[in-house]
Amino acid sequence: MGDIILRGWNWCKRIRHRRGYGVHSPSDFFFITNVVYEQRPFYAYSSLHHLRRVVAFLPHYREKVDKFLFRLVNFLQPSVLFEIGTGSGISARYMTEARNEMSVYTFTDTGQDAVRRILASKSSVVYTEGNVLEEVRKLIEKGIVPDLVHIAHTPDYAKVFEALVPLADEETCFIIGKPYLNSEKKRWWKDVIEDSRTGVTFDLYDVGIVFFDKNRIKEHRVVNFL
Repeated sequence: MGDIILRGWNWCKRIRHRRGYGVHSPSDFFFITNVVYEQRPFYAYSSLHHLRRVVAFLPHYREKVDKFLFRLVNFLQPSVLFEIGTGSGISARYMTEARNEMSVYTFTDTGQDAVRRILASKSSVVYTEGNVLEEVRKLIEKGIVPDLVHIAHTPDYAKVFEALVPLADEETCFIIGKPYLNSEKKRWWKDVIEDSRTGVTFDLYDVGIVFFDKNRIKEHRVVNFL
């Protein structure tokens, strides 16, 4: 009940930020209206909806958010995804379904059999458990660099960000999971927005989106996606 009330309050606070109202940048307006708010029933939504029940007991986002992650990958067409903090694994499945050619590396401290089952059918997904930062560094040392980073269900979000942000270029996108999880993460998210290393940022409440194209004027967009 508390979460419903909080979401209702934040929806009211963000009412002026619906559907790209007040956004003058053509590219940002397109992203908001054609990626964030896209309503088409993509082919994979139905099967993934039923799969969610298998891992519902593990950390995950609302289905609405996972559908957005699907559309984000479909829009960006990244080659390599690093997901830090696999949670239920359902977000990784949504993003993989959007681009089967994408190499997906998802990391967790402790593996789960249910997650292994839902990821097993995707040969492009590597599910790794252990010391997350060490495993990430091993891939970087091999020359494997992500153009999409999902900092998901992990308490080490700040350390992961600092480890990966030096690799970011104008084609890179970071997804920040649950930036309003608690007061500490909320303060950190504000620092990410203001960080001179980041570019245009989008705040969807459940997730934050960070781009790094320094040819763009640095701006922050609040979007009512509740």
